[in-house]
Amino acid sequence: MAEQEQNTLTMPTPSAADLPKAYEPQAVEAKWYRFWEEGGYFKPRPNPERKPFVISMPPPNVTGALHLGHGITSTVEDILIRYHRMLGDETLWVPGEDHAGIATQTVVERLIAKEGTDRHKLGREAFLERVWQWVHQYKGRIQDQHRRLGASCDWSRERFTLDEGLSHAVREVFVSLYEEGLIYRGERIINWCPRCMSALSDLEVNHVDTPGKLTYVRYPLKPVEGESETRYISVATTRPETILGDTAIAVNPNDARYKDIVGRLAIVPVVGREIPIVADEAVDLAFGTGAVKVTPAHDPTDFEIGLRHKLPAVQVIGFDAIMTEEAGPYAGQDRYEARKNLVAELERQGLVVKIEDYNVPLGHCQRCDTVVEPLISKQWFVKMKPLATPAIGAVKHGLIRIVPERFNKTYMDWLENIHDWCISRQLWWGHRIPVWYCETCGEMSVSREDVTACLHCHSTAVRQDEDVLDTWFSSWLWPFSTLGWPEDSADLRRYYPTAVMETGYDIIFFWVARMVMAGIHFMGTVPFSTIYLHGLVRDAKGEKMSKSKNNVIDPLEVMDKFGTDALRFTLATSSTPGNDMKLIEERIVGNRNFANKIWNASRFVLMSTAEVGGGVPDISAVRPRTLADRWILQRLNRLTQSVTRLINDFQLGEAGRQINDFFWSDYCDWYVESAKVQMQGDEATRQSTTAILRAVLDQSLRLLHPFMPFVTEEVWQHLYRLTESDQSKWPASALIIAPWPTAQEQFVDEEAEQQFSLLQEAITRIRDARNQMNVESARRIPVIMAAGEYVTMLKEQSPLIQFLARTEEPQLHVALESKVEQAMGLLAGNVEIYLPLAGMVDIAKELERIDKEITQAQQERARLQGKLSNENFVAKAKPEVVAKEREKLAAQEERVAKLETRRAQLAG
Repeated sequence: MAEQEQNTLTMPTPSAADLPKAYEPQAVEAKWYRFWEEGGYFKPRPNPERKPFVISMPPPNVTGALHLGHGITSTVEDILIRYHRMLGDETLWVPGEDHAGIATQTVVERLIAKEGTDRHKLGREAFLERVWQWVHQYKGRIQDQHRRLGASCDWSRERFTLDEGLSHAVREVFVSLYEEGLIYRGERIINWCPRCMSALSDLEVNHVDTPGKLTYVRYPLKPVEGESETRYISVATTRPETILGDTAIAVNPNDARYKDIVGRLAIVPVVGREIPIVADEAVDLAFGTGAVKVTPAHDPTDFEIGLRHKLPAVQVIGFDAIMTEEAGPYAGQDRYEARKNLVAELERQGLVVKIEDYNVPLGHCQRCDTVVEPLISKQWFVKMKPLATPAIGAVKHGLIRIVPERFNKTYMDWLENIHDWCISRQLWWGHRIPVWYCETCGEMSVSREDVTACLHCHSTAVRQDEDVLDTWFSSWLWPFSTLGWPEDSADLRRYYPTAVMETGYDIIFFWVARMVMAGIHFMGTVPFSTIYLHGLVRDAKGEKMSKSKNNVIDPLEVMDKFGTDALRFTLATSSTPGNDMKLIEERIVGNRNFANKIWNASRFVLMSTAEVGGGVPDISAVRPRTLADRWILQRLNRLTQSVTRLINDFQLGEAGRQINDFFWSDYCDWYVESAKVQMQGDEATRQSTTAILRAVLDQSLRLLHPFMPFVTEEVWQHLYRLTESDQSKWPASALIIAPWPTAQEQFVDEEAEQQFSLLQEAITRIRDARNQMNVESARRIPVIMAAGEYVTMLKEQSPLIQFLARTEEPQLHVALESKVEQAMGLLAGNVEIYLPLAGMVDIAKELERIDKEITQAQQERARLQGKLSNENFVAKAKPEVVAKEREKLAAQEERVAKLETRRAQLAG
């Protein structure tokens, strides 16, 4: 947006007096997001001197509301985007949504089922109209939820995987790969959902360890000449019903147990089919008996064995999970009913050796939870090995960095063992396969444009393939299709390749690796330079969130209750790259309190420095006058260097934690408190203190802005206190585009840090002693110090010690000539601190009180000792009860010892 257009935005004129006593997130979040979006702050700002920083948002499925997985994705990406925007990079975050073929179709099918109809009754066209109604409703909802999360993406470039442009890209890729011989149609074994009646990708199958049975079955060997007794070979199976489809038994060629029967025939129980015994290295010698049944039509490994040994494939389970005619007497039965009946018959025939309990990794359809069936089906496939090889090289040769690095092996292992990708789905919702079949000549036409006449015989009797493409076939093009490919767009030239692909580690195979393949193949270069993988968000117990467990946390509810900044900061600082995180409400509460701390501290600074004035100086222009000034600037300098390094290294959680520690402890608890003393000094000190208070607050807000954008923008605007005459400054004076802090060499001051740390330690020791002795908070206590080389420094800091530790003016000595009687001795570094007890408590009364406590503690100790010395109690009581009593005794013994030590100190 042009500068002139931005200047027309109207915003309130903030001032220190306008800052309410309490921070109310709901009062500022929508206001600032609207200001940023309408002001064009999310659009890339051209900067030819710097390389663009671009992120393609992983597109959420249009199946409902965002969840916490989207929340952490949005938070991490927004932190990176806001950081690079403040660095001055030309920053672009491309948002979008995924049509989510099977997921969305399933949701809408359930919806219309409640109306008493189904998609087949509606017809394809009417059904797709219903799906589009759903999409328009939820796509807007998802966008609004991203806005609630503070996502500073360029909504003018928002894309949807079924947009016209992305549909064009999908068709171009399909036809190109077909022309290159990398897409083919064939019969192979795939994951099939009997309920959705569609092939599934690996990602759409959830493998769940399920208690099951391992059944050992004897197969008779076909007799050979000279054998007087029937020989058997035993196999173990978790799916007895597939015995009916066996076409071989396989053993490992190195298994000495079966060398003499390789090549012989076995007889399939019940159906009587004669099948060969073959040797194949895919057989695991350690599983079961070392011999495995081979059912090529119902198992991926068996399918490959079948190809190697030219075995027939007999399908005994249908696409509806009902047994087929090939199942003989079990035809028409449900697969599990057939299993039960077949095992009973095998037992009756004496062919069951044994049945063991066994955990079976059952594959379930991700959308409807139906147990999937591996079945042979005629589908469309992509040959993956030619595409995988360059993607392997991209990581191996450092063109792409994976964070954390340990996922390099995961990435490599999958690509090195990759299988062809089944890309066709028996759905109506999605990118329809651009293939037309001719009813006249039987040929197939694959085309970038819709076909109305056969490309071979020109007959108009053509029909398009009914299937649609796997959802991932459109999303693997996401980094470049969203920028206008296959057109030669300005965005594509400027913003490809992108910088970072940030997503969950659970889809590194199914999406991330495929994007690398597609980017290299179609664009000639990697689609991003960094892959950042975050972990899953789990509940407070570390369990995966699910509706069935009733432990799903709605991010909208959390934001309504605690504010967006609190949720974002919790998600950012509770995780490390690639590791799962527990979302604990206490942390969210703590981060809401942090937002309040920022607010209250800022309000104090604004109000306490208002009379002095002077605006907000550039940090490089401030001049420290005191030890506290030098110390806070050194600490800020160190923080700025550390946070910048950590964000660049994607250690966002640690960066956020360090900012929190600095602001809460260094700035609020120490410097602001020190400033209260300094503001009582001369005018020059007041001026310098005000400048540093404001400058450090300014820099802190900048560092914190990517993590907590709303509270920081609100406070920052008040800090700069723009008046109506300053409205021309507004576009350049929004925190969202304020320059990122840089370290200032003139503030490097190790001496100040060392000296102030000693001062902090001394004050903390005195405070702890006061608490221990229960000294009234308002009472000032005497303090004597043997400070050695630090005596001059501590004399200069005497006002701070008096104010922060509530002491009388410290008596400072290089060394003490004699011991201080009746005093509590403390040590801070090499500084000896003595607190005369008479100055803190009435010694006589305190001794009397302690004596009473000692007597009570000794009586309780004696009671517990007596109880535990009773052999009858120890023998009959529950072990946990006895252990509890021993814990109580240990606690009383410790209490007596502490009280006696304290009495000795007081008595001198």
